[in-house]
Amino acid sequence: MPGCSPRLSMAGALFFLAICVDTTCIVACNSRQASQAVRTDNSASSPSAYPLPVDLDRVGKYPSATKSGAGYFYDDVLEYRVWFYPKGGGDDQYKAFAQYEQALAFSKSTPDSQEPLVLVRQRRWIDEPEPGHYIPRSGERITEWDVRWLIESKRNADSISDFMKHPRPERH
Repeated sequence: MPGCSPRLSMAGALFFLAICVDTTCIVACNSRQASQAVRTDNSASSPSAYPLPVDLDRVGKYPSATKSGAGYFYDDVLEYRVWFYPKGGGDDQYKAFAQYEQALAFSKSTPDSQEPLVLVRQRRWIDEPEPGHYIPRSGERITEWDVRWLIESKRNADSISDFMKHPRPERH
């Protein structure tokens, strides 16, 4: 900048860098830290109320840090997850399952656990940056969903174009 000494410009740059580092640390320290499933059950025994994962051998091997919700459509079920809080504290943990019913049974029998979620892969989905504003997107997106959202949400060739013509209300 004209009229500024190099020392003042350097001080401003160092201050900006310090703010960026602090912000990154705060964000990283407040996110889920589990790097992989604590335990995995990749067995599937009887017919299930919900789809089985596309690759049973990959159950429990997907990253724990994923997107959460949104998209309206899914392409593949990857696994079912039950998040729980270990006795005595520590980071949130989850157990990965290949079948919803086994995840639900674990959730009901494990203290301090949540209802099962499903990990899905989306290749094409609907972004809703603000209520009622829909944008078709494509690429690979892995996200955790409420299991009930699987009903009538498997994407087909016309799903996105049909949705854009007649958007459906937000799911809760």
